[in-house]
Amino acid sequence: MRIFLAGASGAVGRPLTRLLVAAGHDVTGTTRLKDKAAAIAASGARPAVVDAFDAEGMRRAMAEARPDVVIHQMTDLPQAARPPLGPEVLERNARLRMVGTRNLVTAAQAAGAKRVVAQSIAFAYAPGRTPHHEADPLDAPQGKPSVNVQGIIALEQAVFGAPGVAGVILRYGRLYGAGTWHARPPEPPTVHAEAAAQAALLALGGPPGIYNIADDDGAVSIVRARQQLGWSPLFRIGGRAAP
Repeated sequence: MRIFLAGASGAVGRPLTRLLVAAGHDVTGTTRLKDKAAAIAASGARPAVVDAFDAEGMRRAMAEARPDVVIHQMTDLPQAARPPLGPEVLERNARLRMVGTRNLVTAAQAAGAKRVVAQSIAFAYAPGRTPHHEADPLDAPQGKPSVNVQGIIALEQAVFGAPGVAGVILRYGRLYGAGTWHARPPEPPTVHAEAAAQAALLALGGPPGIYNIADDDGAVSIVRARQQLGWSPLFRIGGRAAP
């Protein structure tokens, strides 16, 4: 299968590239930074240097890759940051989710991709009884979602609003593991970056829709991901984590 992985140099993109290549897929992996292209190539993927805000550049890269499936793992977050994030960082990341996702999905449609798998978050649900299920409302106090939630809403609407494209949304818990901000699980919901990558690999098949992808810590329900994708939060590359 031909895969276009947007954000191949990120915390989830790196292990996901390895998993996709190991599974025999033909992978084009994007980065906006030229100095990260060599690492993508070393992982067995074809690097493409393109900025998500460059709609025409994204269209050209997608047309060259001719993907069957597009996977969106792009964020615009500092690698060395620690929460809480400042408003300027959240606004920049929300803009990527809004504008960058729209450019990516438009290019995917033009290239004839049949499925888009996109990274969302599982820690934006409105306060209420836990575990939160995928149908629960997102947080919008007095009808006014934060800029972070606005970005998530725009991302998910762009993926599900593309005619002829099957949309899969993976709502990740807070990431931990190599290449993330946390060596160990932070505040729930959480998910190891390698388990998050495995969910994206499994999402190449399975029913379209929204899936919570998190540790079994009681914050969100992961029943749907387990049953319909065959996913486990214990997955690690090279072996399984201890329960």
